[in-house]
Amino acid sequence: MTTTSQVALSYQSALSNQLDVAANNIANMSTTGFQGSRPMFAEFLAQVDSDGTKISYVEDLGTIRDINQGPLAFTGNTLDVGIQGEGYFVVEDGGEFLFTRNGKFQVDESGRLITSNGAVVMDEQDNPIVFSPDEASIDISRDGVVRTDNGEIATLRIVTFVNQQDMEHRGSSMFYTEQVPIEAADTEVVQGMLEGSNVVAITEMTRMIQILRSYQSAAQLITQEEDRETEAIDILTRTV
Repeated sequence: MTTTSQVALSYQSALSNQLDVAANNIANMSTTGFQGSRPMFAEFLAQVDSDGTKISYVEDLGTIRDINQGPLAFTGNTLDVGIQGEGYFVVEDGGEFLFTRNGKFQVDESGRLITSNGAVVMDEQDNPIVFSPDEASIDISRDGVVRTDNGEIATLRIVTFVNQQDMEHRGSSMFYTEQVPIEAADTEVVQGMLEGSNVVAITEMTRMIQILRSYQSAAQLITQEEDRETEAIDILTRTV
């Protein structure tokens, strides 16, 4: 395989990963609290000759998450909670703490406040938030205090991290990290609203079209290079 084909293939490989990221973003455009991702690439220089000649390849470094806030949409549901500003709700699932901006909560049969996936929502002391059977008229203030007609029940714990990119996806809108959480500042809780995905549909669709066109161009380059090699071999092997 020629150097030209190898460079084109490295480009195609990076584009394939970029297409996967874009497709996942599009698939989660309607997912509450979803944060889109962007691929990261770099130039990788490889020395191919003793005279120092180098060839530029495409290196796929991974992805970076878009941590900008998504739009808040009114639902009117008492247990729907949005975060205005940075931060994540703290939840417990399977014995480990996870973090999410998806505030679509509900109450299970034990009276615990849980996410739509069954993770238990934590208070400021990392304890479950539990309602008594006779409690009603749930109110969640902008500072995260949860009250019912029986008075104050708990306060939602909302945290952030020094490096929000160093968080591992657990599902579409859950994250795990070993970093020490920091209490989020300048953050407000909005009851009766949910944060939508921060993926912009038209932007992501345009990006996908550009990726497909670039992939086709790289494929065309490989085909042209193969045709050139075939023609060269045919000429050089002709009998005179």
